[in-house]
Amino acid sequence: MKKLIAGFVFGVGLTAMAHGAGDPEAGKQSAVACQACHGQGGAKPIMGSYPKISGLGERYMYDQLVAIQENSRSIPEMTGQLDGKSEQDLQDLAAYFAQQEMPVSQADPDLVEKGAALYRGGNMASGVPACAACHNPQGKGNEPAGYPHLGGQNAEYLVNQLKAYRDGTRASNANALIMGDVSARLTDAEIEAVASYISGLN
Repeated sequence: MKKLIAGFVFGVGLTAMAHGAGDPEAGKQSAVACQACHGQGGAKPIMGSYPKISGLGERYMYDQLVAIQENSRSIPEMTGQLDGKSEQDLQDLAAYFAQQEMPVSQADPDLVEKGAALYRGGNMASGVPACAACHNPQGKGNEPAGYPHLGGQNAEYLVNQLKAYRDGTRASNANALIMGDVSARLTDAEIEAVASYISGLN
């Protein structure tokens, strides 16, 4: 597993797309429609099952917008939302949201210890790597590799995504395949704990 992740990170460094081509000001205009579900600046979704899309990272955000537009990542609520948008439009949206701050949520105090142990140290017995290895000890992600900022994300959304990775319904790219392998080793209780911990991480 460690070799798989290390090899992929190296490959990303060699083949990464040149991002940073987006115009945040242009993206701000297009982002007005996104507020209906994701809130001002993408930071306050109307439901816990919707993601905060503020500060995720420009590369990650762009890749997800492309996947959603091409329907390789199917999200019923996003159906038609990106129709007609050009590559530049998507880059502009990604640039705008990347500049927004992700507010921190409140972790469940009863789950913090277990969640922290998983996030920072993984689970050697079941082969779960530490989340911090790819997503940063403070949950700030890894922009060059396209790994998203996680700290502060809605716990309910994180739980749903980890389960989607685990059951294979979210498998749109190589990063998702890595997450599928990791999530397959997590129990429901571990998913709940680490998601709660991440929601309060900064």
